[in-house]
Amino acid sequence: MGLGEEIVAKLAERKPESSICPSDVARDHGDDWRDLMDDVRAAAAELAAVGTVIITQGDREVDMAAAKGSIRIRRGPKWQD
Repeated sequence: MGLGEEIVAKLAERKPESSICPSDVARDHGDDWRDLMDDVRAAAAELAAVGTVIITQGDREVDMAAAKGSIRIRRGPKWQD
């Protein structure tokens, strides 16, 4: 399963209004999870580009290219149940 698929799977396990942190996905890969953070963020950006998810900081949707610091990943307008 790729990181994008893992993001979708994690979100599917949660309530529709819930969000996840990229570290929720990275931590599933063991002690080296910090090394995966950029890859998880990149996978989230790809999903956001097609509307599957949205990237937020606080309550505000942000473009991944402009996002600095902590982000959350939420279901997007093209989420498929």
